[in-house]
Amino acid sequence: MATQTKKYNIMSTANIADSRTVAERDRTHGIVTRRLLPLLLVCYLFAHLDRINIGFAKMQMSSDLNFSDTVYGLGAGLFFIAYALFGVPSNMALDRVGPRRWIASLMLVWGALSSSMLWIDSANGFYVLRFLLGVAEAGFFPGILVFLNRWYPARRRAQVTALFAIAVPMAGVIGGPLSGAILERFHDFGGLRGWQWMFLIEGAPVIILGLVLLKCLPDSFETVKWLNPTQKQQLRAQLSSEEQRKSITSFGGIVRNLQVWLLVAIYFAVMLAVNTLAFWMPTLIHGSGIGRDSQIGLLSAVPYLAGCFFMIGCGRSSDRNLERRWHLCVPLLMAAAGIAVAGLAPGNPLWVMGGLIVAGMGASAALPMFWQLPPAFLSNGSQAAGIAMISSFGSVASFLAPYLIGWMRDTTQSASLALYVLASFIALGGFLVLRTHAAIVNPQ
Repeated sequence: MATQTKKYNIMSTANIADSRTVAERDRTHGIVTRRLLPLLLVCYLFAHLDRINIGFAKMQMSSDLNFSDTVYGLGAGLFFIAYALFGVPSNMALDRVGPRRWIASLMLVWGALSSSMLWIDSANGFYVLRFLLGVAEAGFFPGILVFLNRWYPARRRAQVTALFAIAVPMAGVIGGPLSGAILERFHDFGGLRGWQWMFLIEGAPVIILGLVLLKCLPDSFETVKWLNPTQKQQLRAQLSSEEQRKSITSFGGIVRNLQVWLLVAIYFAVMLAVNTLAFWMPTLIHGSGIGRDSQIGLLSAVPYLAGCFFMIGCGRSSDRNLERRWHLCVPLLMAAAGIAVAGLAPGNPLWVMGGLIVAGMGASAALPMFWQLPPAFLSNGSQAAGIAMISSFGSVASFLAPYLIGWMRDTTQSASLALYVLASFIALGGFLVLRTHAAIVNPQ
């Protein structure tokens, strides 16, 4: 009896100690999240807004400058060609220069370039500025992912990445009504067209944010004063234990590993979904019979708003169940189904909006869920190059989506066939997710 009582007391003491450890870790990660996420979220919101506002400018700008859908699609897509070419070198520079200075510098440059879009007066000028904007933004998103992976252990990253990546649908929620209102109310104000005002108003704040980030963003948790030595040791121990299980430790290992190329193919599908909506949703809504810019802007916000709630729920579910594959596969299949539905009856606003809402939920959740997979393979030393390489190759899809739809619309006078083709590739990517190894990608 005495032995059993002693054993019970030992177990109770161990449980209490474990509970305290979990509570301390929760408190540490709560502090980190409150310190980092608000600023990074706002920065990424403007990054995505400056990336997609070309979709809202399309109708006015194309009419003023006599751009065909093919010209628009090529210009919109050139951003991602530059993104693909400069992603890896930009992320490599992040490790050399430091996250704070490098990311702030990128923001200052792309804020100036985005604002300069108001001076476009030809197709060539459009192509050059979109390409340069892609060069400037190439290192931002993959750089932030590497940065966050060095602050959070794997079992917490899905929720954190979803909180950061919520900027993508939020850019649609805020950017749709904002862009529509600017296009309508500032049209011909002060001698500028509505689309010119839109680029200026949405691009200039990025320069200010870059200066704020330069002052406020820490390079690592080792340098901050708002974590005590015990909290830093907790983070150090959690991240160190994960590092020992990773198989890819060099750039050569990245290139030779078949799982990395499988991830590239999956990310290709994710980017097809995200950018089909980003660049063509306003046009698809307009084609269904909605005429006013302000109405199009408001309706464009609905799929993104649904996506905000769905991606947060998906991230929490993934961390709670320690499962990654199905939490990515299902959103990709939803995106594919929604895009296909939007193409079935392009003149029917109910069909188009219904399809776009389902696609918006799927695409929004797929983006943060995908980025839980690469860190399962990539060591701390190879993450900058590995994540940038995956992001860069995946960006080819970001070029393909707007260009293919633009070319199809000019050729067939309808986007439906292009939407079906894109939906097929996205669905294929969803099934490829199940080819990853559950034992590796699911948190331990």
